[in-house]
Amino acid sequence: MSDAPRLAVLRNRDFTFFLAARFLATIAVQMQTVAVGWQVYAVTHDPLDLGLIGLSQFLPFVLLILPAGHLADSHDRRRIITLCFALECVCALLLLVLAARGLHSAAPVFAVMVLFGIARAFAMPTGQALLPNLVPREQFGTAVALNSSTWQVATIAGPALGGVVYLSGATVVYATVAVLLAFATLLTLMVRRGGERSASAEAPGWHTLLSGLRFVWSRRPVLGAISLDLFAVLFGGATALLPVYAADVLHVGPGGLGLLRTAPGAGAALCGLAIGVSPIARHVGRWMFGGVLAFGVATITFGLSTSFWLSIAALAVMGAGDMVSVYIRHLLVQLETPDDIRGRVSAVNAVFIGASNELGEFESGITAAWFGTVPAVIVGGCATLVVAAAWSRLFPELRWMDRFPGGNS
Repeated sequence: MSDAPRLAVLRNRDFTFFLAARFLATIAVQMQTVAVGWQVYAVTHDPLDLGLIGLSQFLPFVLLILPAGHLADSHDRRRIITLCFALECVCALLLLVLAARGLHSAAPVFAVMVLFGIARAFAMPTGQALLPNLVPREQFGTAVALNSSTWQVATIAGPALGGVVYLSGATVVYATVAVLLAFATLLTLMVRRGGERSASAEAPGWHTLLSGLRFVWSRRPVLGAISLDLFAVLFGGATALLPVYAADVLHVGPGGLGLLRTAPGAGAALCGLAIGVSPIARHVGRWMFGGVLAFGVATITFGLSTSFWLSIAALAVMGAGDMVSVYIRHLLVQLETPDDIRGRVSAVNAVFIGASNELGEFESGITAAWFGTVPAVIVGGCATLVVAAAWSRLFPELRWMDRFPGGNS
């Protein structure tokens, strides 16, 4: 297929506005992550506080994610996304005020991160559920590819930009983040169609809220894929400790921290490009477990490294391994889920993603406080390898899966 038909989806103004809004918001959030981590560690010098940043986002996220999924199935998805971006902008402004006044404790930052976690709880399932409604069915594959590619570019550019801008001060970073999120909010306001939902036929009780979980539980390959990704990243997530490595192990400062944050996204982007050129069509299960094994080995390598460039390479391999897992999980969920419960199923998927990221950051902070930073990362990488071995036995249908549902590449 030539590039012209592939890029025809960009003539869809609603999809293009959504894509641009998500791109700006992702860059903003990545910049904010670098600034918050560096600022908190500079104030407290306690790796546990880096874990608490993740926990403060995860607790409201996990409490609200199932109601958020039901809301995405019963209300205008466009307006929900708009309100989420606006709330994230408010969070950036609050961080700006805290930085301008001078930060002497991490507690106010944790409070803002709780508010940010609320916004993410509603944004994640709504955004995943909205995308298929913005484009014709025949353009959905291209839309997913473009959406994933722009997200990866943002995860590469955002941390590096955040590290460089932080050299001018935390206030400059938070002001930039607020401006980017304000533009993202305006762009989603310009999306005219695709988000309208009819009122849900089911009352918003526990039976309705848990329907997405029941759906995932009934599809063992899907359950195996998302739970494998959850526990692999939960135990192997070293990114929360990057400020410690940048300051105390590698001695590279905030600019180096930005590059460290960028490395996993760069590895994921290169892997995503390779998958785009040659999509995974056969031996899906082997690819899934291979990606997790690569992630675990790279985590151990990063933990042992005292070389900045070896650390960059290990983080890039971690990103590539995670990209394989994300790609397979995303296709399994999308190919299995009907639209009328896509929000609730996306909410379940978001719980696993959020747990692996934010709760993983908390786990990393706790183990670093107990054992030390380097041992915590090494133990986490070893735990990832153990999880992969256990899941290969618990979910043999995933391990031996050859093709995606429907047999399409």
